[in-house]
Amino acid sequence: MALVLHASSTNKNAIKALITAEYSGIKIELAKGFEMGVSNKTPAFLKMNPIGKVPVLETPDGPIFESNAIARYVARLKADNPLYGSSLIDYGHIEQWINFSANEIDANIGRWLYPRLGYGLYLPPAEEAGITALKRALEALNIHLASKTYLVGHEITLADIVMACNLSIGFKAIMTKSFTCQFPHVERYFWTLVNQPNFKKIFGDVKQAESIPPVASKKPAQPKEPAKPKPKEEAKKAVKPKEVAEEEEEEAPKPKPKNPLDLLPPSKMILDDWKRLYSNTKTNFREVAIKGFWDMYDPEGYSLWFCEYKYNDENKVSFVTLNKVSGFLQRMDLARKYAFGKMLVIGSEGPFKVKGLWLFRGTEIPQFIIDECYDMELYDWTKVDINDEAHKERVNQMIEDAEPFEGEPLLDAKCFK
Repeated sequence: MALVLHASSTNKNAIKALITAEYSGIKIELAKGFEMGVSNKTPAFLKMNPIGKVPVLETPDGPIFESNAIARYVARLKADNPLYGSSLIDYGHIEQWINFSANEIDANIGRWLYPRLGYGLYLPPAEEAGITALKRALEALNIHLASKTYLVGHEITLADIVMACNLSIGFKAIMTKSFTCQFPHVERYFWTLVNQPNFKKIFGDVKQAESIPPVASKKPAQPKEPAKPKPKEEAKKAVKPKEVAEEEEEEAPKPKPKNPLDLLPPSKMILDDWKRLYSNTKTNFREVAIKGFWDMYDPEGYSLWFCEYKYNDENKVSFVTLNKVSGFLQRMDLARKYAFGKMLVIGSEGPFKVKGLWLFRGTEIPQFIIDECYDMELYDWTKVDINDEAHKERVNQMIEDAEPFEGEPLLDAKCFK
């Protein structure tokens, strides 16, 4: 018995198995005359998968459902398949990226796309959360791919097949160029894969979405009945009383809860004044900007923190290290109203050291930043003791990008303001 795949040829979950089969030299037939919404409701199909979801692979030993399980099965039909890497650690990393692709990429594209198409309730806050989570996942993927062509090793693996298929629905349906350009390594990776012969044979030509689909209407508008002429007195009665009109007006959106930092007592330090002074000081930086900073600084309303990346020994490639820092600063955008930061990449060759200085509103690191920006846990944080002259001098040097810094040259210095 041949392997028979029950799904349409354009279903991205079915495509995982079809591309895997191409790389593995396995023959898979598509079920003839398959029609979504009809074929998958028949008793014969429900016997293979009781909840009626596609794809399902019919094998001599029984059916398999769930697309990643099907792709794994097809890959293992070939002994020593390079799609599973060449070592146990390769296998572990391939499984890791398959799970990442499902939980972080596919799921969050779905949270953004499917409610807009009418498959589920559209809620703007839920959409915003989905987009934020997707950006976080794509940024992590972008950093990983900065120095790599494929996810694991130097050849295409099952992880790349699954990742490309899950990305494809986003690229084709909702992730426009203006969105994906934030993740250039992901873009390069995706277009490299879908133009490989075994991918292109199944995908065909992939076109990127040019616009985000509008939210589907809840129900078609009903045609209005033609107005009937009424006597003058009846027309007067038909006028809505003020209270009824008010009830029918859209409820005003509830104000967003205030950030706890906005409820702190006023500070003598105006953060925007410091940022302006920093940006506008071009000469005599110590005498003007640094002196101005300490004149403005309010230890009761603000706090200073040193940070150091926990895994500096991994920073062996300069541009990968710089991308890590840039990604961190992008994700700190939620704190722009309450923070100022300097991040230094130190050293002339790898491994590079990443160290920073941050000014935060409040006497502790704001909890919402710790909760929302996952990079925070990648750094060790030390509160600056402003009564310690050595600490104060280190603050001065970091603000002004002093070089050498702690005896080493600077590769780069980035400012968050």
